[in-house]
Amino acid sequence: MKDNAAATPVIEARGVGLTFQTGDGPVHALKDVSLVIGKGEFVSFIGPSGCGKTTLLRAIAALEHPSEGTLSVNGMTPDAARQARAYGYVFQAAGLYPWRTIAGNVKLPLEIMGFSRKEREARVRKVLSLVDLQDFGKKFPWQLSGGMQQRASIARALAFDADILLMDEPFGALDEIVRDRLNEELLKLWARTEKTIGFVTHSIPEAVYLSTKIVVMSPRPGRITDVIESTLPRERPLDIRDTAEFIAIAHRVREGLRQGHGDEI
Repeated sequence: MKDNAAATPVIEARGVGLTFQTGDGPVHALKDVSLVIGKGEFVSFIGPSGCGKTTLLRAIAALEHPSEGTLSVNGMTPDAARQARAYGYVFQAAGLYPWRTIAGNVKLPLEIMGFSRKEREARVRKVLSLVDLQDFGKKFPWQLSGGMQQRASIARALAFDADILLMDEPFGALDEIVRDRLNEELLKLWARTEKTIGFVTHSIPEAVYLSTKIVVMSPRPGRITDVIESTLPRERPLDIRDTAEFIAIAHRVREGLRQGHGDEI
């Protein structure tokens, strides 16, 4: 994989905590989270349900706001980074509008941002090609499989060419065969675009296969129990999952998850 030892910091969290105020009292979602993500890294966040990994991703995207600590994106506050269009965000569900074609869905953020018609058309062609949907722009979402809809959602997030791509468990609802294929395609896309990717997952094999860095989180309040730098090579065929090196990294992730449960408070 890429040597990120001297990578430019893109996302920095320092002592981040986040507490939701509810009718039943405060809910502590994150506690003392510190992390640096370098330019061009592929970083997966993994942990049990309710551990705050999605909350952390949403805080990076300025969809939630920390109660304590500091969080920066490209040297700015998350709110400023959002206004600067620093990232694209892919949600768990594709969220495509059924009355718009695939090209129309991908084009929507460009319309909102005021890109010219010529620029919109050029960008849509480019990103549909990136996700291998160049022949499906005139189709409607209901005419595509679930995996193809997720690829269209990724294309939409890529349309305005942000340097950061944030992905909240985008393949979690797909069957294993489709998920494997999209994992392969996502790695190829990342290699071509060199974007910085933050990726939430529940799957240990998925996290190990995709990432340059794996962030293991504990049950609520979410804390980081381990940060694992991958030693896998840049080229990763699916059968790399059968190698001793892959299995060793997966074992360390699993141990980090177990340790987090042991420290649960």
